[in-house]
Amino acid sequence: QLQASGGGLVQAGGSLRLSCAASGRTLSNYFMGWFRQAPGKEREFVAAISWRGGMTYSADSVKGRFTISRDNAKNTVYLQMNSLKPEDTAVYYCAANDMVVVTTAWRYWGQGTQVTVSS
Repeated sequence: QLQASGGGLVQAGGSLRLSCAASGRTLSNYFMGWFRQAPGKEREFVAAISWRGGMTYSADSVKGRFTISRDNAKNTVYLQMNSLKPEDTAVYYCAANDMVVVTTAWRYWGQGTQVTVSS
């Protein structure tokens, strides 16, 4: 089970750090990713990280602002979000998979955490 947390309300230009903790599963066996879904829009890829954190992948819309990282000892993945914009407002989901794909075809999903950026 994946549990996402850390969402909230922040002003534009602010920062948030999301966490995704796993129970009953060892995250180090998987690629980990973050996705988001804004109201009325499809869920989209945000970022992903390889098993040991050596490789990261980011959507163009968040490059230079969002950073994904992981701590396998804590079985937790993070998404540091800086310079937040109103268009970043969405429910953010963490996911685990055997490989990185930018579609939503990931094996395991967390429940989502709301991020709201006010202008």
